[in-house]
Amino acid sequence: MEIKQDMLEITSGNHKMTNILMIVAPEGFRDEELLEPKKVFEENEFVVKIASKKVKESKGKLGAVVEVDYDIDEVLAQDYEAIVFVGGPGTTVYFDDETAHSIVREGIEQGIVIGAICIAPSIFANTGILEGKKATAFESEEGNLKEKGAEYTGEDVTVDGNIVTANGPGAATEFGKKIVELLSK
Repeated sequence: MEIKQDMLEITSGNHKMTNILMIVAPEGFRDEELLEPKKVFEENEFVVKIASKKVKESKGKLGAVVEVDYDIDEVLAQDYEAIVFVGGPGTTVYFDDETAHSIVREGIEQGIVIGAICIAPSIFANTGILEGKKATAFESEEGNLKEKGAEYTGEDVTVDGNIVTANGPGAATEFGKKIVELLSK
């Protein structure tokens, strides 16, 4: 008996085993913005992988240390159902990073769910994908989002199509739940 890999579908609960990639800064990601959505994803039986830039371990602003599964140079958006950029002060490393921008653009082209929390929505703004879209972010990023054509909402979490943005650590759990909602449709 022959099993073709592309026809194999693993199911768990009411959905296929879905891969979610969370991208963190090498240092200085916001701990809650990684750990709370990750917990929501895993409680809903999603497989979560972590990517970063040139490190095997990433350190959070508040002391969390996470193992990194992939360097962002190895990431193909098509391998995931959702890609989530975690905020925190270290996230500025991705603001003008062409690899990060390429991942975002590829995600949009593939029609997958993409998310960004805290200051990370500025990565999306800097790629141009927020032009004409509703989005939120940490208040320090409001000017950049508006300058790049986004309709800044100031909400805790904003969903526009397959783009989910959130304003900071207080919205981390709700942010995770909104992504799960989109993936469960």
